[in-house]
Amino acid sequence: MNWPLFSVIYSMAATVIVGIFMITALVTGFNEIPHIQIAVAIGLLVSIPAGLYFTKKIGSITGNEEGYKDIIA
Repeated sequence: MNWPLFSVIYSMAATVIVGIFMITALVTGFNEIPHIQIAVAIGLLVSIPAGLYFTKKIGSITGNEEGYKDIIA
């Protein structure tokens, strides 16, 4: 797997998904600190499969699934 690509995609996906969950929690009335912390934790966990999915999609489009190993070898 292309770990550098995964780290970039995960950081973007985590930011977006955590933001969505935090806004949802605040709008629905869960505006206390423990609720926000739970929303952040769930958002970070949900971002892992999303990051893996999009990393594999982009890797298959570019034809470079292995990442930096092709450059070194």
